Amino acid sequence: MARQSADERREQLVEAAIRVMIRDGVAKATTRAIVGEAGVPLGAFHYCFRSKQELLYGVIERIMLRSLAFPLVPLADGASVHDVIHATLHAYWDRIRERPDEHQLTYELTQYALREPGLADVARRQYQHYLQANIDHLQSVASLAGIRWTTEIPVLARYGLNFLDGLTLNWLIDRDDAQALAALDAYAAHLASLAVDPGACLRTSAS
Repeated sequence: MARQSADERREQLVEAAIRVMIRDGVAKATTRAIVGEAGVPLGAFHYCFRSKQELLYGVIERIMLRSLAFPLVPLADGASVHDVIHATLHAYWDRIRERPDEHQLTYELTQYALREPGLADVARRQYQHYLQANIDHLQSVASLAGIRWTTEIPVLARYGLNFLDGLTLNWLIDRDDAQALAALDAYAAHLASLAVDPGACLRTSAS
């Protein structure tokens, strides 16, 4: 069997950790359980990760990259700001629906990290990731649609994070697709109402 690089082994252990956490819970994802799931010797874990905290960072980043970043959706020329927002939010929501177990795990990770001594920074970094994803999304929408936001982006990003985080948790509980999509569309419409055409503002000022 070909020798794996350290990066490949880290990826293998992170994916194994996600499987164990989904199946057995975060608290039961011991080092031995993770290496057993990955089929690697115990020493491989300590070679790749300095601590369980570092592994949890890797788990959060892996789920974030796979499912929680807002995808760029190709749109026809002349698409409205509402079209851009609607398309990216629906593409994001499709990813949530594809991996519900992983998203349920993110909530468990947050609570576990907040309760365990020395792991609170894991929860902080987790939500910093989410907040940055929302900031990036708003900046991408502004660039694609040629608009600016009437609310400061960090404030708008936190608002979006709170809405989507709550919507996801609610959906994980009741799995009501119709109501979730209705709420998502209402959020898209509201977000579009907070966008303005900077060119129109300039024309108004000059007239």
